[in-house]
Amino acid sequence: MHPAFSVIFFTTLSGLGYGLLFWIGLQALLLPDKLHGDLALIGIVLGLVLSSIGLLSSLAHLGRPERAWRSFSQWRSSWLSREGVLAIVVVPAAMLLGGLLLKGETGWLMRVSGLALAALTLLTVACTAMIYASLKPIPAWRHALVLPVYMAFALLSGALACTALQAERAPPLLMLSLALGLFVLLAMKLAYWRAIDAQRLPDAASAVGLPAGSQVGRFEAPQTEGSYITREMVFALARRHRTRLRLLAALMIFVAPLFGLALAWLLRESDARYGFALAAVLLWLGALLERWLFFAEARHVVSVYYP
Repeated sequence: MHPAFSVIFFTTLSGLGYGLLFWIGLQALLLPDKLHGDLALIGIVLGLVLSSIGLLSSLAHLGRPERAWRSFSQWRSSWLSREGVLAIVVVPAAMLLGGLLLKGETGWLMRVSGLALAALTLLTVACTAMIYASLKPIPAWRHALVLPVYMAFALLSGALACTALQAERAPPLLMLSLALGLFVLLAMKLAYWRAIDAQRLPDAASAVGLPAGSQVGRFEAPQTEGSYITREMVFALARRHRTRLRLLAALMIFVAPLFGLALAWLLRESDARYGFALAAVLLWLGALLERWLFFAEARHVVSVYYP
């Protein structure tokens, strides 16, 4: 598939924003008494801004952006429509929690509001992932790890951003958990890359009912010039570039954020948050590269007939 930067920017930046909102909502659910009101409010505003910018950037990929509102009507069958509906519902849920923080509430209403926000943000990220994981003509996106990887990027980047906002120095257990989460994310990506390398697309022989590998000639090309299909559905990435980019992506989503965590551990207590912020930014940059590869490496079955 041809990588569209607007969609890459949308899926990574909105994931970061929803991840940040998720952790604030979870804190409101489990530890309302220890939630720092002012910093949590900043986090809510930042999470809404990041997710909104990401969602708006996705409009750049539409042929008729002014008709985007029509996508909300297909929520019964479309993951994109469900994502849009949930993205709208997240806003009042976050605003409700922000209002309770302003009032200094710590009771059951705060817990219910936190639960709602955490659940809605997770569901929104899941719908974003399912937009791609539900597409049968693209085997690489039908893999079982697509959804967990999307969720892991959102949760880890959001956790790093939340820690940068609210923790002057994270306890060792939290530092270890973040490092372990990065390792699990890397392991899932390595397993995913290995799996899609072993995939085999159907060929022209199987399309006409002949045994795989049979020679099927083409009388003439399907078309004489480029079209939407060849622009959007057919994209070739050289093997040598793919290997180098995968290595760089692995470094960016594991080694680089670990450097930020180590910096947060070594800095004095008042400056530790800068290390966490750096780790969050580096992981987001790694997510940009990983998501570019996610699109560039995926082959639509139509590429068999439009080489």
